[in-house]
Amino acid sequence: MKSKRSIEWRGRLHRLIIPVVIGLHFALAAAAQQPLPPQRGGIAEITAGGPQRKEGPVYIADKDVDIHYQGMRLQADHVEYNTDTSQAVARGHVIYDYENVHLEADDAQLNVATNKGTFQNVRATIHLDRRPNPMVLLTENPLYFEAKQIDRISEDVYVVHHGWFTVCEPQKPFWQFYAPGATVTLGKSVALVNSDFRMLRIPLVWLPYATAPAGEHVRQSGFMLPIAGNSNTKGFTIGDAFYWAPEPWVDATAGFEYFGKRGPSERGILRARPFEGTSIEYRYYGVDDREGQGGYTQQLEIQSLWNHGWRFVTDLNQLSSLTFQLAFAGTYTEAIDSEIRSAVFLTNNFRGFSFNVDGLNDKSYLQVSPAESVVLRSAPEASFSSVEQAPWQNLPVYFSFTSFAGAVNRTDQFIDTPNFVGRAEFAPKVTVPVHFGDWLGVTTSATFRTTFYGDSLNTAGSVSGQSITRNTGEFQVDLSPPTLERFFDRPLTRHRYKHTITPLITYSYVTGVNDFERFIRFDSDATLTDTNQIEYGLVQHLYVKDGDNQPVDFLSWRVVQDHYFDPTFGGALVPGQRNVFQALDSITPFAFAATPRNWSPIVSDVLLTPGGKYDAESIIEYDPQLDKVTTIGTLLKVKPYSEFYATVADFRLQGNPVVQPPSHQIRGVIGYGNQVRKGWNVAAGVSYDILSNTLLNQYVQVSYNGGCCGLSVEYGRFNLATVRSENQFRVGLMLANIGTFGNLRKQERIF
Repeated sequence: MKSKRSIEWRGRLHRLIIPVVIGLHFALAAAAQQPLPPQRGGIAEITAGGPQRKEGPVYIADKDVDIHYQGMRLQADHVEYNTDTSQAVARGHVIYDYENVHLEADDAQLNVATNKGTFQNVRATIHLDRRPNPMVLLTENPLYFEAKQIDRISEDVYVVHHGWFTVCEPQKPFWQFYAPGATVTLGKSVALVNSDFRMLRIPLVWLPYATAPAGEHVRQSGFMLPIAGNSNTKGFTIGDAFYWAPEPWVDATAGFEYFGKRGPSERGILRARPFEGTSIEYRYYGVDDREGQGGYTQQLEIQSLWNHGWRFVTDLNQLSSLTFQLAFAGTYTEAIDSEIRSAVFLTNNFRGFSFNVDGLNDKSYLQVSPAESVVLRSAPEASFSSVEQAPWQNLPVYFSFTSFAGAVNRTDQFIDTPNFVGRAEFAPKVTVPVHFGDWLGVTTSATFRTTFYGDSLNTAGSVSGQSITRNTGEFQVDLSPPTLERFFDRPLTRHRYKHTITPLITYSYVTGVNDFERFIRFDSDATLTDTNQIEYGLVQHLYVKDGDNQPVDFLSWRVVQDHYFDPTFGGALVPGQRNVFQALDSITPFAFAATPRNWSPIVSDVLLTPGGKYDAESIIEYDPQLDKVTTIGTLLKVKPYSEFYATVADFRLQGNPVVQPPSHQIRGVIGYGNQVRKGWNVAAGVSYDILSNTLLNQYVQVSYNGGCCGLSVEYGRFNLATVRSENQFRVGLMLANIGTFGNLRKQERIF
């Protein structure tokens, strides 16, 4: 049963709403005279559980006072509300809620119409929605801050006086930012002035101005977290970077690092999306090295989709020297990459035709000292081709063609051609597939290829300046015998197995390649030779079907070999040296021909559940002419559950040293977790050269990610001949939703 006092208060509440609405009307009218835009009207609902009274336009209420107005809620022990000005004064256990903002204070002055006010001795939280990001540690904790005073300037802006901020648990925050002055802009950022970063409440870094995100996909210009580290070759490292986002469609980063033993380095990144379907990214890294190993690398990537199916792509890469890359690359894989490729092309595919205009540049570094490299360039070049098309609906005859025209160039220690050597080719092709029931399929194709080169080699191997033309006839027959199949059922496990055996038979004949030794090796097009060969083999598959799921290619085994009826390939093969032809490359990427031969190596390739939890591949090549196994490659990837993974790769080449120098390397990686997983994460890797008994690279990284931060520690070692023998110790402190302190950058992490 309700008390008489409660009934009396509710009656007074209904009478109170009317003057409040009238007061809001006049308050909004007065606000219209101010520079700020007028606020929307509404009804302020006020309830209380204690005594109340009215003194002129001011209503005074005590005990559990609760004010609701347009999504805003203000609670306190004592409230004085002026209906003329819409100003509310609250004292004692003040609680303010508006959308994702929650404030608790001792005292507050708030205009419920304009929602502007001041809060004293505040504890506040802002809940932020963040999408998962595999490169950034995120937390579900809200942004928490305490301050002596907070001024609510507008619906989205709060000015904080003498406050500290964190996303850790506020009772014992592991880290926090303290600032005498800060501005919180909801959905954008927190701007801190004259702040310092504290860990376990101990000041570590002073920041004159800093910003942190306070929304999803927010970009804010400013200095990034500083970098610090140490290595035995570079010495103590310190640096920082500035991030600039002038417009929503463009941003840039400029960074500087100083290596105590080597000198300064510079980094730069520019990203832009000026139009829909167009992206631009430019990267630069350079070092002014006191020991003479400095240089730079830069990349430019542009992708653009145009009207009517046109697509433009630019991928330009430049490296000043291989020595610089070996000395300053951040990862082992990047350091040993000796090929720098660039491409620019414009393409359009329409009604089965393809038109391309492109420029290609391939620079391969051969050795460090003395510096040797091979530069192959194809620019400019235009190509026009078509897929196989049947002009007659009921006749299985298909026509297609390829053609190109442009200029090429080659520069190395042996050959230096003119900058633009003309080259053109036209190759029409006819294909006729015939099926003899379910037992045999025969696909025959014939190609006439005419190729023009504006330059050629003379008998001494020098560029002669004389043009050369090649007219070839190419004939190929693919036989498709029936596939043998057998099914195996396991009712108890609901597994069904399917084993297939498919024979492979392909006959190829090429004629008309005269004076092969006169062609300059610009690319694979210049390695076409006469040949008369047959390729044969078997492909086996074991498919597994579990219940009603789709079948999985659990295991496959491919065994192939080529027989060459012409062991010299029309006289193109030169005994005693490395020979690389299209006919040889078609079966294996490893060179094997130093003498005339009738048989290629037997190539065995076994794949186990590619892409599954257990992924393995084994490649073995047996050369019958050398009577030994020449290539052994094994790759094993294990990921039995989501957090654990391991990879082991072993590769060995032991063929003819004239065509392929012997090598034997093994690499392994084992890890648990990932970069942003909560809890402990660990990974380790090693690269070892067995022939030289050299440990090329090793690294161990351990990290722990908590609810608001993570710490990663890594030890790494590089052993790259005489250029680099370095021990690295790197540390990264990840602040949830913010970034990373230290010199362990996200692109250099193992995970």
